[in-house]
Amino acid sequence: MDLTGKIAIVTGASRGIGRATVEALLARGAAVAGWGRTAPTGLVHDRFQFFACDVRDEAAVGAALTNTVRELGPEIHVLVNNAGLGIAGPVDGFKAEDWKLMFDTNVHGTFFCSRAVLPQMKRQQVGHIINVASIAGTTGIENMAGYCATKFAVRGFSQSLFKEVRNDGIKVTCLYPGSTQTNFFDDIPGTTANDSMMKPEDVASAIIYALETPFNFHIVDVEMRPLQPRK
Repeated sequence: MDLTGKIAIVTGASRGIGRATVEALLARGAAVAGWGRTAPTGLVHDRFQFFACDVRDEAAVGAALTNTVRELGPEIHVLVNNAGLGIAGPVDGFKAEDWKLMFDTNVHGTFFCSRAVLPQMKRQQVGHIINVASIAGTTGIENMAGYCATKFAVRGFSQSLFKEVRNDGIKVTCLYPGSTQTNFFDDIPGTTANDSMMKPEDVASAIIYALETPFNFHIVDVEMRPLQPRK
């Protein structure tokens, strides 16, 4: 897809991978709607609009889409489901509300946003949904059972959705980034972001690469890992 003039939605746009993806899309000439609970600081561009949206809230997603269409136009070419969070802890000590929070954000948010844009993408017979999962969607991790479960769910959702909509000209790609320098690690005991990790811009570049593939094929899965992780 040539991204020039295309309309993209990025969730979790305020920082990290989301913000890097917004900036990369703008650099390619797209118009971008950033959805999130907080606006990205200092991001001003004539092709960027921010709309407050908690992806856990089905009504809020609908309102954000209405606002996006009003400001940027009816066509939606790209959705990047990036909003997500992780909470660590052993299963036998895990709080039910934290478990629910992760599923509401990581899984239900991905579902609500994808479902919202599909009718227009089907009318257009073109579109691309990028779901940012995690390497935790490919393997279990000690004390991260809840987070892994949500990302395995995103993986299954992505693979199933692709089979549903491929004949409508809609691509679905799932990314599985390994350790990335974001605020994700702020709430993970014993782990801090460091220079051996990937940068948000690295993940954004993979998203752009997948989006710019020719119409006749698409990249289903992208697994990314740091080359020399700190031990």
